[in-house]
Amino acid sequence: MRIRDVLARVPGHATGTGSRGGDLLIALLVQAAMTMPFVVPRAPGLPDATWTAYGLTTLMVLPLVARRRAPVVILVAVLAAGALYGFTVDGPGQPLPYTGLVAFYTVAELSSPPKRIGIAVLMALAVVASVGLGSDDMRELLFSLFVFAAAYAFGRFTVTRRAYLRAVEDRARQLELTHRIEAEQAAARERARIAREMHDILSHAVSLMIVQAEAGPVAVRTAPERAEAAFDAISETGRDAMVQLRRMLGVLRENEGSPDSPREPQPALAGLPGLVARVRGSGPAVSYEVTGRPRPPGPAVETTVYRIVQEALTNVVRHADATTVRILLDHGPEALTLTVTDDGRGPGGGSGLGLVGIRERAAAHGGTARTGAGPGGRGFRVRVTIPRTRQESGTGTGSRQERETEQGTGVES
Repeated sequence: MRIRDVLARVPGHATGTGSRGGDLLIALLVQAAMTMPFVVPRAPGLPDATWTAYGLTTLMVLPLVARRRAPVVILVAVLAAGALYGFTVDGPGQPLPYTGLVAFYTVAELSSPPKRIGIAVLMALAVVASVGLGSDDMRELLFSLFVFAAAYAFGRFTVTRRAYLRAVEDRARQLELTHRIEAEQAAARERARIAREMHDILSHAVSLMIVQAEAGPVAVRTAPERAEAAFDAISETGRDAMVQLRRMLGVLRENEGSPDSPREPQPALAGLPGLVARVRGSGPAVSYEVTGRPRPPGPAVETTVYRIVQEALTNVVRHADATTVRILLDHGPEALTLTVTDDGRGPGGGSGLGLVGIRERAAAHGGTARTGAGPGGRGFRVRVTIPRTRQESGTGTGSRQERETEQGTGVES
């Protein structure tokens, strides 16, 4: 294991904040390195390893414990203690100026640019003067300049590495936040989808059942056969609503990880005749016509068309007071066009969110929805156009998982 790896585990070292424990560990490592010349056997003729000399080496190491608090002051103290050692005792020499290198590294790491550049110039002059007053050897001068330059470079590299690590950590936090937001948005979209589906199912079924239930007592007295048909329609509508609700709950259980939940297909164009028959039994005369050359538009588009027809018929039953409704589905070469026209009074006092939902469902497949008065200003008409190129792939604007489960989007109406 390298010393750098050991230091990386010291609290505060990687972030540059430092700690007393980390600085104390570094000081002990430097002290151990400087102790080596005092404990290894010495050749005859070399200076003796005295306790006084060893005490002065310890004096050079002690300031390193507080090196991060005042880097420049600690560097001056270390150099002064080294000069005192060189001029007052004749002790063992050191292979490297460990204390000076660590202190100079700290200045390069923590000091401001003007201060560290000034200190670097002064250090270069001090090294030249020290070697000149000592051995006056060019090789020693070049080596000393090199090791101090390396200490400065390592100090600046540490700052760059720390900034890089902070950037990576910030990026990771941003990605985590983005993923969390995307997950929350996906959950919100799923909740909105379920709310829309539940609204379509319940609003349509309850509206038909209310109309049939209100007409039932009158029909019992005047036309018992119509009353029986009304009650049959209520029963059939309720059963159909239960089937669709059971399917929605099955999707919820499947999303929660229950593999044994049966997955039934979403409503499609094949279900429109049954839907029309149920509404026709509640009062309005509903006609359904298909023109053009039918081509499968894709399951997502089929479900969207079914839900739009369901919403339009629900509005007719609840608000329009219409007697006739005409549904025209045209399979054109370039687009699928759906037109629902009634002779009633329009949405009336409704909230209008149903019409917004129709527009959103069409827009989810690149289509358009126009609503307004019918021909001659009478009644109300909903016209939806979905381009054929978007239908062939059966895709909307959502992800694949959304298409498989949602199969058509919109706003709760």
